[in-house]
Amino acid sequence: MKKRRGDFLFWLGVGYLVLLVIFAVTMPWARHHYLEAKGQPNIGPNAVYWLGTDEQGRDIVARLAYGALISLQVGFTVQILSLAIGILVGVLGVFAPRWIGVPLMRLTDGMFAFPDILLAILIIGVWSTGLFPVIVALAITAWPSVARLVFTQVASLKDREFFIASKALGARTPYLVFWHILPHLWGVLMAVSMIELAGTILAESALSFLGIGVQAPTPSWGSMINNARSDMNSNPLNLLWPCLILSLTIFALNFVGDGVRAMLDPKSRSDR
Repeated sequence: MKKRRGDFLFWLGVGYLVLLVIFAVTMPWARHHYLEAKGQPNIGPNAVYWLGTDEQGRDIVARLAYGALISLQVGFTVQILSLAIGILVGVLGVFAPRWIGVPLMRLTDGMFAFPDILLAILIIGVWSTGLFPVIVALAITAWPSVARLVFTQVASLKDREFFIASKALGARTPYLVFWHILPHLWGVLMAVSMIELAGTILAESALSFLGIGVQAPTPSWGSMINNARSDMNSNPLNLLWPCLILSLTIFALNFVGDGVRAMLDPKSRSDR
């Protein structure tokens, strides 16, 4: 029963994410442009504006869709950068000379001393606001956890029989890393990345909510929540929609991440 429930939540999350991607790609321009104010302010849901209009008369559906596009762009870009940096640092921490590996891992440990969101705010404050600084700031805060995970996994795998045998046959370290180490890590990294992607999207929304992330008039779920918050008593639906889609996205990513992790768990596979 537990396995069936986990499978159901996994496929429910996958289905939602597929629909979210389609929604983000097609809807910002399908009916009304996300920047054009063609209706009256704060109109309720109707046949023309399916979820109503915001305080400036812009279509909420179009703005939610473009906000989804922004969140997915930021999330996937940050995850790709954090994976690239984290894998490089983690592998160097194991195979590089001590004068390189030890300082890299001490730097990684030191990064954990700073709260992620506060460090991102500091980086953006020193640099500037906008989409690109948000991506850079979140990538800087995301790679240490990947590096620590890769370091632990690689340090364990390098003592396995297949690695020792290949090394005894004369294989060089780069070959061993790419063909014997990394293939064992992709599944774990995929599961972790889905969970981290949820945190990245939530962090981007938090930065935009604070006014230091994606800047107006470009819509972001965080900025939409902030704009609707001041008028929440008279127009609560304008606050409901971005909060709802953000919450559903976080839940879906966590369901998918947990499902992938369960698939990779030998005990889970043996129970099926």
